[in-house]
Amino acid sequence: MKNNRYGIIMAGGIGSRFWPESTEEMPKQFLDLLGTGKSFLQQTFDRLAKIIPSGQIYILTNERYKDLVKKQLPVQEEQIITEPVMRNTAPAILYAAKKIHKKNPDALLFVAPSDHYIAKEDAFKKNIETAFEEAAQKDILLTLGIVPNSPHTGYGYIKFDNSNEKEIKKVLEFTEKPDIEKAAQFVSSGDYLWNAGMFIWSTKSILDAFKKYLSEMYEKISKEDEKLNSGEEKKYIKEVFPQLENISIDYGILEKANNVYVLPAEFVWNDLGAWNAVYHQLAKKDEENVAVNSDLLADNSTGNLVKTKGKKVVLKDLKDYAVIDTDDTLLIIPRKDDQKVKEYKNYWK
Repeated sequence: MKNNRYGIIMAGGIGSRFWPESTEEMPKQFLDLLGTGKSFLQQTFDRLAKIIPSGQIYILTNERYKDLVKKQLPVQEEQIITEPVMRNTAPAILYAAKKIHKKNPDALLFVAPSDHYIAKEDAFKKNIETAFEEAAQKDILLTLGIVPNSPHTGYGYIKFDNSNEKEIKKVLEFTEKPDIEKAAQFVSSGDYLWNAGMFIWSTKSILDAFKKYLSEMYEKISKEDEKLNSGEEKKYIKEVFPQLENISIDYGILEKANNVYVLPAEFVWNDLGAWNAVYHQLAKKDEENVAVNSDLLADNSTGNLVKTKGKKVVLKDLKDYAVIDTDDTLLIIPRKDDQKVKEYKNYWK
């Protein structure tokens, strides 16, 4: 069955909340924001390669990032699937699923973001193995859900049927980023999981879902799909892809389909959405400071995140700040205001 397993790593985003480190030329997924020695994309690829044959892991990205992928990963040209324009997750997943289904009609897909933090990799491997087994046997669309540890308002939530002891739970409802009161109700009920944006399904099941729920999109890309996996593919996709609706797989299919299930994950997960999340993820040193690629002297300074390119840094009387230094930009901002980074980035446009 392992030969039927394929991975799709979504690596086309810009990661603007990690400016000034993340830029349109070198976005988040290609960076080592945690000081591990590997980019998020490299870590994701290595993690999947323990479960899926490395030659069957595909990278979905924008055309402009193709060379970055080739530089960072040991993949063949055909494993890099490029979008000529950005069109959200549904068109990208449809394109990749059709290519892979044409190669192997029995293919099983694991779709994962390229830029999330995952720990307890043995538990991750166990969960993905279980999910592949379920997807091989049943016509289901399976997602991985994270057991919430706080009423987080930055994540989508999955309500599931908690009436039995089965490992795979029927999904009852998706809710996008609730307010704090509703998030607290969700967490206390025990019937909700965070939506991590990781999916497992057979190519047959997901293509059937596209036919049913996004039929116009499916018909447009299928008009001359014999050109996929051929020398004519690039020209064909360049013509047809911009015509596809800009919609996420969640809105387009998962919120409509009645065969959606969730597996509560046993591994540690964080989507690392902004600088404050990086601070909380990393080990703290004296006075609860975090220093990445920096030699830090903290004088009456606590709770700070400092990231440079190997500089000595002195902080005096600073509390709960992010200090991010790149070749051409210095960002000094309270950690609690990290969501404003996108606004500051646009000042120079």
